[in-house]
Amino acid sequence: MSPQFPTHAVSIDLQDRSYSIAIGAHLIGNPDTFAGLPKASAALVVTNTTVAPLYASALQNALAPHYPAVHSVVLPDGEEFKTWQTLNLIFDALLEHHCDRKTVLFALGGGVVGDMTGFAAASYMRGVPFVQVPTTLLAQVDSSVGGKTGINHPLGKNMVGAFYQPRRVVCDLSSLQTLPAREVSAGLAEIIKYGPIADMAFLDWLEGHLGALRTHDLSALAHAVRRSCEIKAHVVAQDEREGGLRAILNFGHTFGHAIEAGLGYGHWLHGEAVGCGMVMAAHLSQRLGLVDADFVTRLTCLIQAAGLPTLGPVLDAQDNAGRYLELMRVDKKAEGGDIRFVLIDGPGKACVRGAPDALVRQVIDACCSAPA
Repeated sequence: MSPQFPTHAVSIDLQDRSYSIAIGAHLIGNPDTFAGLPKASAALVVTNTTVAPLYASALQNALAPHYPAVHSVVLPDGEEFKTWQTLNLIFDALLEHHCDRKTVLFALGGGVVGDMTGFAAASYMRGVPFVQVPTTLLAQVDSSVGGKTGINHPLGKNMVGAFYQPRRVVCDLSSLQTLPAREVSAGLAEIIKYGPIADMAFLDWLEGHLGALRTHDLSALAHAVRRSCEIKAHVVAQDEREGGLRAILNFGHTFGHAIEAGLGYGHWLHGEAVGCGMVMAAHLSQRLGLVDADFVTRLTCLIQAAGLPTLGPVLDAQDNAGRYLELMRVDKKAEGGDIRFVLIDGPGKACVRGAPDALVRQVIDACCSAPA
């Protein structure tokens, strides 16, 4: 992997909250990557037990020319730790080091680290700057961009949080070389979703380059990350706080979040649940007459080829569909207890709408035959 590999920049236009997404190789250890950020007497690197041994020292060394003091806090790794208790470890570190309201937080890790660091930044002294340094494919193409921060509640995923934009996102493609195959597949789920909701030409490209992506090909990863960020940046710029359009980015997530909550956080990776959720949402779209069976088959085959599950788990042996419906009513898109689904309203176009419970039950029964 050449140090001269070109760095791409994608801008997200949010007026005074605008920022850039840098996409390239060997960015984490380069002090130039972090030039031009807010000045402060201290920085805090938030990472986890998996990522810290790989990249924490490199990031701290790169930040040293910019900040007189660079502190760190290492969190436990896993979706099951996306809790109040873990969030408090960040606040503990900030207070123990006497960090002031100019301190800059750096989220070094996957989506869990990014979401919690952003929430901590939004809350500490009512708001301090933070920078996303995502090290997983899923975080680079989705969770690090757009300012959604938060933690999970036992009854629902990401139900406690805030919209709070980072000052910069640094997507170092080199960090993806250390990802296990399962984590790569999980990231591919969030990449695949952009095709059906916004860009069928991108879906065509993914079908032709899936093998290269799964084997960490740098050029393929660069294109996939850049195009995903471009689509998300365009949507977020139009609807920062998810009043309407931005909800389409949650294609597959209503079913997927139910799977995560129903199995217990961490049993399936987020991307695995989203991949399966997209299959279920596609089937619901078909039963509502929005897409044909060929489209559902095409999407299902791509998700399966990405190494993702396409059959949902059984969450309740007595009334599986009822359990899914119960969990999906605890969803941020729900209105008055009515579930709102992101559906495909023709290839490359998404919509948000409700569906009769009886029809949703049929989809769940048809798509869930794998054991929990």
